[in-house]
Amino acid sequence: MQRHREPLDTYLLRILQILLTEQSVSRAAIKLGLSQPALSNSLRRLREVTGDPILVRSKAGMVPTERGLELLAHANEALLAIDRITQVPGKFEPGSTTREFHVGAPDYLDAMFLPNIAEILRREAPLAKLIVHPINSDFDYVGALEHGGLDVVIGNWLEPPLQLHTSRLFDDEVVCMLGSQHPLASRGISLKHYLEMPHLAPFPYVSARQSFIDGCLAEQGLRRNIQMTIPYFGQVAGMLLRTDLVFTTGRQFAQHYARYLPITILPSPVTFPPMRFYLLWHKRCQGSPEVIWLRKCITKVATMLEASLTEYR
Repeated sequence: MQRHREPLDTYLLRILQILLTEQSVSRAAIKLGLSQPALSNSLRRLREVTGDPILVRSKAGMVPTERGLELLAHANEALLAIDRITQVPGKFEPGSTTREFHVGAPDYLDAMFLPNIAEILRREAPLAKLIVHPINSDFDYVGALEHGGLDVVIGNWLEPPLQLHTSRLFDDEVVCMLGSQHPLASRGISLKHYLEMPHLAPFPYVSARQSFIDGCLAEQGLRRNIQMTIPYFGQVAGMLLRTDLVFTTGRQFAQHYARYLPITILPSPVTFPPMRFYLLWHKRCQGSPEVIWLRKCITKVATMLEASLTEYR
């Protein structure tokens, strides 16, 4: 029957390393700050654990056995691995990182937000990669954050998921977008007009939930007349320029297109709370220096955009 051997803990592993390096019980005891009897007792325990004498006497003193030399190499590797595990992560250096960052975001942010993030990464972390994953109703972004498929998610919710870490990025005023050719573009929109006129709306990017706009309307007992639904925010401006549809959205998004196209921005006749955008991440990367840096970059962009929006108002 095989004898049960005592497990080898880190303390014994370090004694094994010093004994085999010094090849002397007395020198090893001095180096470790132990008495010779205590170290001799540890050597006895190590021999029981390994099933090998480890050190044997010779004319020149103590010498390691062949197995002892193998054990020294293993001990060095094991202790190095333990040191790496217990070592506090060093300072993150964005300029030299080759890390691949994964960000989940709806394409609502394509026009004004994501290009600014890309600019910072190219300037401060030129060797890093950025992969932007589209967030839609078919994508399990919570699962992707939990399992490492995403580092962070940017989006707006009436109530962000409670199981994730959240940070507010910015608030955006809700406005109405129209093609400038629309009859109401120069007159404004009343509540009656708003509820009766045909609306353009995006697919919600959270399955089985109302969009921010429809959720807010439902809380007030109101419902809009959605005539057309599109999968991509990039299609909005073209649709408005050729139809009598209205699109309810945040001012940042509307303002971007109004700079370049005949798009009119009107105040919403419905009282909406601000569209609040959040940054989400999972607790698995709460202390990751790389993801902390990424979150700071995203927050920097949000602060800059919110300041520009305040100026506009």
